Formats: sequence, C-alpha cells, structure tokens
Amino acid sequence: MLTTINGGCIVDAVSQISSGDNPLIAVSVMKKNYTNELLKTNDKFAISILSKDVNPEIIKTFGFNSSRDINKFENIEITKVEDMNIINDSLGYMVCEIVDSIDNDTHTLFIGKVIEADLFNDKEAMSYNYYQEHKEELLKVTTEKGKTAWVCIACGYVYYGDELPDDFKCPVCGVGKEYFKKQK
Repeated sequence: MLTTINGGCIVDAVSQISSGDNPLIAVSVMKKNYTNELLKTNDKFAISILSKDVNPEIIKTFGFNSSRDINKFENIEITKVEDMNIINDSLGYMVCEIVDSIDNDTHTLFIGKVIEADLFNDKEAMSYNYYQEHKEELLKVTTEKGKTAWVCIACGYVYYGDELPDDFKCPVCGVGKEYFKKQK
C-alpha cells in the first residue's frame, strides 16, 4: 500500500530496481487516482507492506475510496516516519524520496530512493496473486436484501439494478460490465 502525506491507495506491485545503501524502487499508480496527483506535488511516499492477514477494512478503505472524498487515515492506526503515514497493521515499511517519474497512457511510474525502512514482523506478505485468489473472502461484499446487485470482481464496487447498461464502466476501477457478477 502506498501513502503520501494526505492520501494513499493500494498498489498492485512494488519493484526494486537497484541495490546499494539507498536502493531505488518503482511503483505504478493509475493517473485517475487522486494519490497520483498527490505524488506529483510531494517529494516523498511510503510503502506499508500488507500481510495476508491484514484487516480487510484497510483494503476496502484504501482500495475502494478516494482521498478526495474521505480521510482514509481517520479510523486506521498509523505511525509517522519522516512525516509519512505508516500503517501499524503492516509487516513493515519503506519511505522513499521521489527521484523520477515516467508517464504512460494510464499510469505514472514513480521511482523512489529508499531513505528509511523497517520490518515489524516476519508474517507472509500479501501478493497480488494471493489477493486475486482470495478477494471474495477478503472483501466480503454485502448487498441490500431484495435488490439485484452487480458486484465488480476487480474491486468490490456494487451497482444496483436489474441489468447493467451495455457501456457500463466501474466508477472505482474502470473495468467493463464483463467484470461484474450478479447477486441477489
């Protein structure tokens, strides 16, 4: 999970791209994500490493909401390191100074130099593959009784209605209607 001073989001992957005393890491953030805007105006970001047994509310809060709309840190226990928000319910963290960014069509690749890092415990980290295989149990989406609901299998967004419009796109993650599963 990536955090800035005023926001944060869940990211799919973080990659080490150099070694040494202050290795470089790369993280890709969707351009339409508010965190992307925050990164372009800040000089640092933090990565909180989530475990397989992380509180699912952290995933829901940081994955399916925008920092434009809510204070994602309001009900989450955090520690400040280098003025960055670190999630207490994490395996550890890395604080990085942004050294470069590369824009592409839909995402920006941010490259950061690790300036501070620590490991809190040695539990197993949650991988993107693990999340994809277990997201239904992690997200536990509940829908209103008596209403037809369509649940996005990518992010958990719920659309209510008998049918999805043909050109429907998820307002949270942008996938098409083929990624929605009907629930009653």
